[in-house]
Amino acid sequence: MPQIFDCNDQGQLLSGMRLARTAISRGELVVLPTDTVYGVAADAFSPTAVQRLLDAKGRTRQSPPPVLVPGINTLEALAETVPDAVRQLVEAFWPGGLTIVLNAQPSLVWDLGETAGTVALRMPANPVTLELLAETGPLAVSSANLTGKPAASNAADAEAMLGESVAVYLDGGESGEQSSTIVDATALDTPGGRITVLRDGAVTRDQLREVVGELLADAPAVQAPPAP
Repeated sequence: MPQIFDCNDQGQLLSGMRLARTAISRGELVVLPTDTVYGVAADAFSPTAVQRLLDAKGRTRQSPPPVLVPGINTLEALAETVPDAVRQLVEAFWPGGLTIVLNAQPSLVWDLGETAGTVALRMPANPVTLELLAETGPLAVSSANLTGKPAASNAADAEAMLGESVAVYLDGGESGEQSSTIVDATALDTPGGRITVLRDGAVTRDQLREVVGELLADAPAVQAPPAP
């Protein structure tokens, strides 16, 4: 039976973080708090762990999970290029509720699903999750819910849906109710390319436009899979 660890209790936090690190290293799943909704996490470089994450949620490889990172250095290591406009967005909104889709570094040895050579990256504004990321490295993370159900805003709701498919639950209290905004910046690698909003969320289009101006396309958002 998986345990839920209260991250506001120092003793439980230390135990929970230790067990979470161990679980990730074994290819198991961990539920963790973010500044948006709760996420269920797996080692991004373990295809078995990523498939376990997809299976737990009831998702297919056609819905690859985003990857949470501890900072800009990891972004630069995972993305093939980081255009100036993306750097401006990162400076303005990371850590925070903005997920950025970029072309993935072709040398990466991982399998997140059918990504078409891209990766969706975010640095969350949550100290518990940032500490875990600093120790484990990039984590494939999707919203902590069964596909088709509302995203969990607390660890108990996540446990009710995901149960024993998750090894460790880190309880950081109530999260935000909005998912991150997802933007696709892959077109910036081509002349005249612009940034497209794939999902509206915690960061508004007006906020994005204040940073990148006319580089933000006016096209309506396309429905994207839930992500923290």
